[in-house]
Amino acid sequence: MHVPVFKPLYRALRAFGFPVVWEVSVGAVVFREKDHQRLYLLLQYPSGHFDFAKGHIEAGESEEMTLRRETEEETGITDLTVLPKRVSIRYFYVAKGNERRKRLKFRRGIWIFKQVHFYPARTETQTVKLSHEHIGYVWLPYAEALAKVTFANARRVLIETEVSLR
Repeated sequence: MHVPVFKPLYRALRAFGFPVVWEVSVGAVVFREKDHQRLYLLLQYPSGHFDFAKGHIEAGESEEMTLRRETEEETGITDLTVLPKRVSIRYFYVAKGNERRKRLKFRRGIWIFKQVHFYPARTETQTVKLSHEHIGYVWLPYAEALAKVTFANARRVLIETEVSLR
């Protein structure tokens, strides 16, 4: 379902009692250099899609703190050099399966308006230690990563990141 993701719509739906929530996450477009070529890290989720490391901002965290924590939790990578170019995306989805059950149990909205801020982050690490959230990973050059990443929003993030690194 395509829903425009902007605050006035969210506020209106919430005012009418719809089960909506506005969430903000931060992610990293992790890359490393090998043989004068930039390789990007894509994580494979259990649903099969490929995307970047990302997660919710916790109380008291800055965006960079969230980026570092989430990247370490999801990949084991700690040696990040975070670059200042921020690319933001917004999307809407309805929680399903276990996520839906968990959200209903804790009385959290099941219609999610999501905003994610991504930053490029350089690493020297090659080996990834996946969390329980992922089933695989790949390091790919830009063109292959662009073809592999699943969602159009993630492709835009990768394109804007690559342009900023040139």
